[in-house]
Order: sequence, then C-alpha cells, then structure tokens
Amino acid sequence: MLPAIQKDEEVDPVSLDVLRRAYAAFNARDVEAALACMDPDVDWPNGLEGGYVYGHKAVHDYWVRQWHMIDPLVEPVSICHGEDGNIVVEVHTTVRDLEGNVLLEETVQHAYLILQGTIKRMEIRKVLKPAMNEEATPLPFE
Repeated sequence: MLPAIQKDEEVDPVSLDVLRRAYAAFNARDVEAALACMDPDVDWPNGLEGGYVYGHKAVHDYWVRQWHMIDPLVEPVSICHGEDGNIVVEVHTTVRDLEGNVLLEETVQHAYLILQGTIKRMEIRKVLKPAMNEEATPLPFE
C-alpha cells in the first residue's frame, strides 16, 4: 500500500487513477500492469544511463534490466499541476542493491504528460521547491 499523499484539487480523477495504478504496478514489479497505464509510444526517462527510452518494449526491457541490478521503491508524496501544465508527483525514492543495502534515498519530482487517460511522457526533476501549496488535502494513494 502506498502512503497518503497531498493532492491539488485540480488533478482530474482519470489522471490520478492512472498514476495510482502505475506506481502500484512499478513497485510490485508488474510490468504489464504498468505498461497498461502508458501510451504505446510513451517517452520514459532512463534513470540509469540517461536519456529516454521510447515505447512499451523499450520501457519493458529497461525495467527488467534495471531490476536485475537494483531494487527501487518509489513512494508518491504529493501531486499537483505544474506551471508547465504537466502533472507533477513528488516522490520519495529509495534504491537498494539486490542484497538490500540502501544505495540512494532522495526526493524527486516525476512530471507527467497524460493524454486520453494514458501516460505519454514522464521526466524526472530535482526538487527545487515544494510542488504543493500548504492548503492541499491528504489523499489515500493506494
């Protein structure tokens, strides 16, 4: 189960549902369920080597390769609309090696372009300022 997050009231329920399912599937290592949340021609960041991978097959192969090297856990903390129109999810990321040792722990932002109920593009951003205003309300993100 994912923790409660802070939500901007303007995030539409379809996008929120897509993101809930995508994070749950990623953390459960359910590639097919995660891909079902994405456009077939999705642009996805390659956090290991840099750049992007394009399309379901490339995302599938990237994740499988990644999970053979590291064990990432991505926990959403807040969600809002960014100034650029993307939906921004602030996430707490913990990356472990395959023996369970913590390699990295940080908070970053995932910025999404969601079109017609599927993720078209995601980018990873460093957190420069809080994504949410203080008036956001808690939302269960499970």
